[in-house]
Amino acid sequence: MALGLLGRKVGMTQIFSDTGEVIPVTVIEAGPCSVLQLRTPERDGYEAVQLGFLDKPRRLASRSERGHVAQLDSKRSKARAKIGAEPAAKAGCEPKRVVREFRVPVGELAVGQTVNVELFKDVKSVDVTGNTKGCGFQGAMKRWGFKGNRATHGVKKYHRGIGGTSGNTHPARTFKNKKMAGHYGDERVTTRNIKVVKIDAENNLLLIRGSVPGPNGSYLSIRPTNVKR
Repeated sequence: MALGLLGRKVGMTQIFSDTGEVIPVTVIEAGPCSVLQLRTPERDGYEAVQLGFLDKPRRLASRSERGHVAQLDSKRSKARAKIGAEPAAKAGCEPKRVVREFRVPVGELAVGQTVNVELFKDVKSVDVTGNTKGCGFQGAMKRWGFKGNRATHGVKKYHRGIGGTSGNTHPARTFKNKKMAGHYGDERVTTRNIKVVKIDAENNLLLIRGSVPGPNGSYLSIRPTNVKR
């Protein structure tokens, strides 16, 4: 697995290729991301790189969020310094709005380093993970694609109903996972093996073919795909 980036969905548009082909693309603001922590098997039991994206105003950040990226004086830090404990490395940046981990080898990365969209310079396809649009509480027809009842022949004010949901005497209950009305959308989804069309390193923009999960402005995780074809 290769290191990825955190980003924000800007929206969809279309561009023209050199041959005049119209290509639908999603524009993603990918990075820059700060390396906040490096997880190691010796200390944490696994290896990972923790990235942060988008600065958060200090007035809105909690003390723990500020202390995660910068060294703060506290009773605990003074007590640790008194016994000679080495303080953990800090990124020395502003608090971040989005923090995610990528379980990849640490390699030559260092805490406080910045990675940007040039990470995908030689990447042809990526996997994009995000939360789909939330649709609230929806009926079974929209949520599961039920066709509903007939519009004629005695059906009265029950055209969008789902019908019976269980047996009568037996089993006298509704089974788990029955497709019914309920919360729809806002699920974590990964769209895999999407082609990278263009990279704008100056503006930290990544243009990929087709659509990705989530509404405009939502946060995404982008990483090189591991799909082999």
